[in-house]
Amino acid sequence: MRRPGQLARQRLDERLDGLGARIGPRPGRGWLRAIREALGMPTREMATRMGVSQARISQLERAEVDGSIRLDTLQRAAAALGCELCYVLVPAVPLEEAVRRQAEVRARVQVAATTQNMRLEAQEPETAVIEAQVATLADELVDTRGLWAAPTTGL
Repeated sequence: MRRPGQLARQRLDERLDGLGARIGPRPGRGWLRAIREALGMPTREMATRMGVSQARISQLERAEVDGSIRLDTLQRAAAALGCELCYVLVPAVPLEEAVRRQAEVRARVQVAATTQNMRLEAQEPETAVIEAQVATLADELVDTRGLWAAPTTGL
């Protein structure tokens, strides 16, 4: 049985799968400069296309590299280069895996509190039992409200 957010995560995971690897890291001197130079477009001509000064193009290229460029400015620069700006977040791990990991973290916190009480009563739970409890609880916690809230106790 599918959970409420599972289908949405699966669809996004399919769309984003391998995208980061295909694109690779941003060029060291930035996408704007890499594409401008590949096109053979001098800063003067790009400045004219954007309606800004030539010095502003160098500022924009530096701002892209240091991460301070505004998104709307990057979009205008992309258009001046005959490009389309594609803004995307590429998850470090598949979304389904990220949710499952978080559910397991939350489950471990809850199970740890229970096992601590058992230890105080001189009952030592078996590792296999603890892991089974974590897995079962994690299945229940996926797609619940508060999943991403910080745990109230550490592990």
